[in-house]
Amino acid sequence: MMSDNDCSEPSYSARPFSGGRIIDAIDKKILALLQDDATLSVADIGARVGLSSTPCWRRIQKLEADGVIRKRVALLDPKKLNLGVTVFIAVRTNHHSQEWLNRFQTAVDGIPEIVSFYRMSGEIDYLLRAVVPDIAAYDTVYKRLIERIELADVTSMFAMETIKSTTVLPVSYAD
Repeated sequence: MMSDNDCSEPSYSARPFSGGRIIDAIDKKILALLQDDATLSVADIGARVGLSSTPCWRRIQKLEADGVIRKRVALLDPKKLNLGVTVFIAVRTNHHSQEWLNRFQTAVDGIPEIVSFYRMSGEIDYLLRAVVPDIAAYDTVYKRLIERIELADVTSMFAMETIKSTTVLPVSYAD
């Protein structure tokens, strides 16, 4: 078991992440455990990583304060919420100003069915991911989107099967 003073002492092989904070092997273990089950108690996490509750809690607080842990959420089953259809929406535009992007972001933010939004390189300018109950519901989403913002081309692709979908990020690159 480590002492409370070990709370902020990184291992010799730790390096700072892009925000300047050092993420060591213990932090990585904590992050992996929280990604798997954010409801674990601090005592449980501490026991699994070899810390007592106080230094473990300090590390978690520091990871949150530094923005490494952005949020703790519940992951819901889309099918149990009648959201069994995933649609990828490829968007091309003739507008490339910051003002237009701000309007596009506002338009997308107002459509809760769109759950991911990426600016892309290559032939597609933006890629959106939406979850809906069926194609008719997607058509409604599509109409709301195009009434809010001018787009040059919209291509919709319906996922036939989800083979892998995870929110777990690999923590090994943090060193």
